[in-house]
Amino acid sequence: MTMSTSPRWPRRLLAFVGALLIAAAWGAIVQTQFNLQQLLPFVDIPLRVRLQTTLHDLAAFGSLYALMLLVAWLPAFVVAMWLARRWPGVRTPLYALAAGVAVVVAIRATDAAVPPPVLIDATRSLAGLLAMAAGCVIGGALFAHWTRPAD
Repeated sequence: MTMSTSPRWPRRLLAFVGALLIAAAWGAIVQTQFNLQQLLPFVDIPLRVRLQTTLHDLAAFGSLYALMLLVAWLPAFVVAMWLARRWPGVRTPLYALAAGVAVVVAIRATDAAVPPPVLIDATRSLAGLLAMAAGCVIGGALFAHWTRPAD
């Protein structure tokens, strides 16, 4: 089988997983740093503790956040794919926007459905919410780049 006739889905799946993992890691790091920043007026946090906490949250929170992104991104990427077929010149911005909007919707929907005021404390502020969404925008753009049609 030549490269041009090989199936696209394995490459798309790998790109999706890669983009999802990057966005989940970004989000885990962002939420950890926002949370630690809130503690600084009360306690000194040594760099070693900051790094240990970040690594712990990458594993613990990162996996939960990746699941949230998976659920949010699947329908968003289907819409982005459909729109990108109509407007291929804006394919990358479409996927970036889809991923960013999807996570904001997922976070706000989760906040409305669960008992605590917010599930992810960093998203209490607009800055935190946008910082979390930025990782998804990057992930969506990377997915579009990695799966772009061959020239």
